[in-house]
Amino acid sequence: MNVSRLDGDQLLARAGELAELLVDAVDGGASVGFLAPLDRAVAEAWWKERAAGPFAVWMAVDGGRIVGTVSLAFPDKPNSRHRAELVKLMVHRRARGRGLGRTLLATAERAAAAAGVTLLHLDTETDSPAERLYRGAGWTRAGMIPDYAADPAGVLRGTTLYYKHLSALTG
Repeated sequence: MNVSRLDGDQLLARAGELAELLVDAVDGGASVGFLAPLDRAVAEAWWKERAAGPFAVWMAVDGGRIVGTVSLAFPDKPNSRHRAELVKLMVHRRARGRGLGRTLLATAERAAAAAGVTLLHLDTETDSPAERLYRGAGWTRAGMIPDYAADPAGVLRGTTLYYKHLSALTG
């Protein structure tokens, strides 16, 4: 399994493969901001839009296919440059159960710390399997917002907010 960061050109070139991963995540019930069924063209356009923004994307490749991804969204305000949001941590259904989620999460955390980020935050669907991953990796639960977002089936679900100080990774 190889995990590498994509630059803007690479992100554009692999947007179709990343779209397949996003469609698989939504089809599998992951609450990642889209409703099912997710049109592949919509998913691909979403990835292409990320190539121009303050966004860092890593992909995991196995057998020549993208099987996972994680991203960091960096704020553009001067008073928030110490933090980033962890977004779109996804593992293809056929690649789950092998620790890839932990590997991608650790990759993003290390890269954020190396970039001078001292605080990461994220939100995830309450009671989802992802919560176990974040708690196990030392993230702190900040609270829950009920009926925050619709899951892929359109049902409103709560979201749980998490944060992690990266001082241990930088010091």
